[in-house]
Amino acid sequence: MAATHTQSTTSTPVLYLAFDLGWTEWKLAFSTAPAEPARLRTIRARDLTALEQEIAKARQRWGLPDDVPVRSCYEAGRDGFWLHRWLLQRGIDNQVVDASSIEVNRRARRAKSDRLDAAKLLQQLQRYHGGEQKVWSVVNVPAVPDEDRRQLHRDLLEMKADRTRHSNRIKGLLAGCGLEAEVNDKFEALLPTLRTWDDQPVAAELQRRLLREHQRWQFVHQQIKDVENERARRIRTEKSPLRDKCRAAGVPFYFKQANGRHPGMDAMLDGQCYEEMSPVPSAPLPLFNEPAPAA
Repeated sequence: MAATHTQSTTSTPVLYLAFDLGWTEWKLAFSTAPAEPARLRTIRARDLTALEQEIAKARQRWGLPDDVPVRSCYEAGRDGFWLHRWLLQRGIDNQVVDASSIEVNRRARRAKSDRLDAAKLLQQLQRYHGGEQKVWSVVNVPAVPDEDRRQLHRDLLEMKADRTRHSNRIKGLLAGCGLEAEVNDKFEALLPTLRTWDDQPVAAELQRRLLREHQRWQFVHQQIKDVENERARRIRTEKSPLRDKCRAAGVPFYFKQANGRHPGMDAMLDGQCYEEMSPVPSAPLPLFNEPAPAA
């Protein structure tokens, strides 16, 4: 006897929406069921009025009520989380997806286009809400204050990378003359004393270029110092949620300021020194393969 597959007619209709976010335009893919072709539309990037209009047109296309649930997704990237917050505010169940977790067919040749990306994302969105929770990884969207607190650290990392690029560029220019020198605050005074293989000073135009590059290095280096000092000040003065959680759980709290510049102050937080340690066990712990001693 042939097996039959029946679809419930009492299930609540859902409108699915997948975004492919570009810099100048957004690709939108709509559908209400996995078996039907996606409705593909293009709007100007960041045009929220046009987005609301396209969602309304999609409801009309399938004859859905205005209060039909809408589920959407887009890949995490340059656009951050502002769109996610906007969608949630309008009652749309949105997921921000880790792009590296999206499955691909590695054996098939894949065409690269925004329309295919949006349609593929739409299929996986429907599978995710159909119960396949492992079809991708969902990004944990931070609160706005938590995201804002990350800016100082991210800026510091980028400035350190910029400083390294300036330093490597100076060293590369010197290497072209058979020279090497430490790039620091004394480089400007050191440059006129350098001599090439034939005991000649560095060429005049190259010296001017090196000085300009060193000025850029000094500017970034000073900014790094300022940001590190600001970070140290915040660590010493701001409240520590982690410390409070350790206190509530009865867990020892050890605070160590990275790259501390003041001896004796590295463990200071809110004017108090925190160097608590877990108690040392009275008996040595068993090795991985060693059976525990009998009680």
